Amino acid sequence: MIFSKSTLIATASILLIVFGTAAPSRATPSIVVDVASGAVLSHEQATASWYPASVTKLMTAYVALDAVRQGRISLETPVMMSPRACSMAPSKMGFRPGSEVTLQNALVMLMVKSANDIAVAIAEGVSGSVEAFADEMNRDSAALGMTQSIWVNPNGLPDSRQVTSARDLAILGRALYLQFPEHANLFNIGAMQLGKQIIPTHNHLLGRYAGADGMKTGFTCSAGFNLVASATRGGRRLIAVVLGAPNPILRTAKTAALLDRGFQSGAAVASLASLPSSGPTAAPDLRESVCHHRGPAAAEFMAEIEDASVPVGSGVPLLDTLGGAPQQQMNAKEIAHLPRPRFEPVSVYVGRAPGYAGPVARARAPGAPVGEQPDLAAYAAQPDAGDASASPISKPAPDAVSLRRAKHAKAVKAARAAKAAKADAAKVDDIVADEPAAKPKAARSATKPKAAAPHAAAQKPAASKAHSAAEPGKS
Repeated sequence: MIFSKSTLIATASILLIVFGTAAPSRATPSIVVDVASGAVLSHEQATASWYPASVTKLMTAYVALDAVRQGRISLETPVMMSPRACSMAPSKMGFRPGSEVTLQNALVMLMVKSANDIAVAIAEGVSGSVEAFADEMNRDSAALGMTQSIWVNPNGLPDSRQVTSARDLAILGRALYLQFPEHANLFNIGAMQLGKQIIPTHNHLLGRYAGADGMKTGFTCSAGFNLVASATRGGRRLIAVVLGAPNPILRTAKTAALLDRGFQSGAAVASLASLPSSGPTAAPDLRESVCHHRGPAAAEFMAEIEDASVPVGSGVPLLDTLGGAPQQQMNAKEIAHLPRPRFEPVSVYVGRAPGYAGPVARARAPGAPVGEQPDLAAYAAQPDAGDASASPISKPAPDAVSLRRAKHAKAVKAARAAKAAKADAAKVDDIVADEPAAKPKAARSATKPKAAAPHAAAQKPAASKAHSAAEPGKS
């Protein structure tokens, strides 16, 4: 499929937003659908092209789970970290080339940490290369009826060719639940634990909004703050998609308000197939309004949810404790300001599953079966810059820089101080030669996983808290 960057976005009809007032000038795409029936309960600019950012990883999960269903790979199959995977910009796990992670653990890291390096490892493990995996992403999304999506990488790092729409993401989320119900909990993980490190989800609806049970967040400066979210009440599951929010708090608030209106009304206003679609076009770039001049954008966005309220309590332990009687009302924008919920973390580890003796999925010739072991360098290195068909996803992304510059500066200063302290400690170690050097904290936590295979300790991922500190918004 050929995509022209010079193509202008088709003029969209101005719709009334779900709250009954006219849409503000900066109105951004959203949609709410019923998972069981596919009925559209509300929509606004749902077919406008948009940069997906890390909600791309829902498509990555779909292709990987489909490969498991076809028997091409199993959840216990280890995927190997290639040099190309390890070169990705944050957010990332930071494992070293040659490290192995089971596909099951990789999918958990993909959904919770939103790890860009893991996304590439999954792509190479399933299809042999990023480009071959992108071809599968496009084939599968077309088969699902996602007519406005173009995929060129598995993690959503900035690439102007990669676009989707709120409608297409609703179709994808619905397909994940309907086709892979046994894996629904993959999108509902509140936190994961690697060694001693606990990493929480970026989805702030979980544990805060009554009934919230999935799916995935995303952010780049160009895309804004995106969210595909699901919630279930009374046996009825809805999916809401919100794209282009100016900050994560408003993203959470608008999604909560849309879901609540969906549960209250329940009336279909359209079907997914009936929404007008002109195919993928150029997506708007929100860099100025999201990462440089956020005040006006946030004010306009807030107009949509200023008076929206949602019920709290009703089975959410945190809210029941704070609020007393269930079913009291809270303003939607206050949901994101609630204290961070505590989740029982899902344990993940580096290395093969205990007793596993099968093949390893690694970068290889596209189309080659899992287990074929050609020269790693031939297929895992970053493609040449002159290769126009290759996705330039390992190029350092400006979006990987923290928006909280002061915090980032403190982190840099702390890192330099730690380096100086380490140098001083090395001098002491030279003097006290019979005192064994302490093992780095990251290596200790990552090499002693719960239920890890005995040889998993041989893996030494360079997982670093600095990765998450430098990228609080990318998800």
